This record gives sequence, C-alpha cells and structure tokens, in this order.
Amino acid sequence: MALNRIQTGDVLDYTNTTGSVIPSGDPVIVGELVGIALVDLEDQETGSVAVSEVWALAKTSAAINQGVSVYLTSAGNITTSSSGNTYAGKSFAAAAEDVEAVSVLLNA
Repeated sequence: MALNRIQTGDVLDYTNTTGSVIPSGDPVIVGELVGIALVDLEDQETGSVAVSEVWALAKTSAAINQGVSVYLTSAGNITTSSSGNTYAGKSFAAAAEDVEAVSVLLNA
C-alpha cells in the first residue's frame, strides 16, 4: 500500500477570515475551489469544508442544463456565466428557470 496518501480529499480545514459567520451549508471559496461549510464557521474559526460530491445550491433565475460548467457568483448563487465568477463544477441535473436551486457536482 502506498505510504504517501494523506486523505480522500473530499473535506479540507478552512479558516474563516471573512469577518462574518459562514453558516453551515453555505458555499465557500477556497483559492480556486468551491466548497460547502459543514459547520457554522465563526470569523477566525477553522472548520470543515466539503470540496466534492453533489450539493443543492441556490441559482440565478436562468435555466441550467445538465452537465454544463457552473460558476459561483459573489452573491453566492450558481450561474452558467464565467465572467467575474468562480468555477464551481458541473450541473448534476437540469434546473428550470423557476427552480431556486441546482444540483452541483463540486469541482468536477
């Protein structure tokens, strides 16, 4: 067995330096990764952030097709527009205009 394995890589430790609480379930940008806070993160507190798997995330009002690249806006919503936004992964399922959330396979 390889001895240089550290972990599975689906969760990382993140220190919140935003000046605000990050509620559990909210998206977090960690460098070029998008993750999901697994616990409420007080300012200057370190906690677990998931960086893989499929998550339901709030989206903009536009429809999103299945399997397309999606991005996180500064407002915390998912969009298909890359301009000024952070790559979040791929849409796991389609989401119509009137649907508030889309399933996202993080960092895929």
